[in-house]
Amino acid sequence: MEHHRELKELQVSKAWYQKEIAKESIEAEQLKTNPATIEKYARENYLMKRDNEDIFLVPEKPDVSNK
Repeated sequence: MEHHRELKELQVSKAWYQKEIAKESIEAEQLKTNPATIEKYARENYLMKRDNEDIFLVPEKPDVSNK
């Protein structure tokens, strides 16, 4: 039974990784061909901006409902 449970967990994990790989492959292909995607990626991941813009980073509020 333990091996069966472990097999199911590994199958779920494999499916998740395959989905992520497919998603990343699509994004990588778009980064090669689409200038708008390159700009979006640079803005989101490297906080790049245009010359006439200012960036404001707003921290997420901590969850205070647990206290």
